[in-house]
Amino acid sequence: MFCKKCGSILKPITEEGKRVFSCGKCNKTQEVTGKKMFKESIEETKEMEVIEDKEMHPKIRAECEKCGNDIAYYWSQQTRSADEPPTRFFRCTKCKFTWREYT
Repeated sequence: MFCKKCGSILKPITEEGKRVFSCGKCNKTQEVTGKKMFKESIEETKEMEVIEDKEMHPKIRAECEKCGNDIAYYWSQQTRSADEPPTRFFRCTKCKFTWREYT
């Protein structure tokens, strides 16, 4: 339903024990008449679980300049303007040192 005064969408509220439609813009209320029905539902959301210290990136052979390990996690990300190539990031699987490579 829409407000007859300003055209905004009306929201159902309870006012003095009665269910009415209320305009959030001009605060005009309209009584529920005819076969209009209210349907309210509350959806439960699932809690998110934070996974810590779990790398979700693929592994690649790349030498860590800090510890010398030759396996690193790899991902790319657009860090500069869209007409520039993406930046490649590496994270050592052993010491967790992170470095980048511009292409």
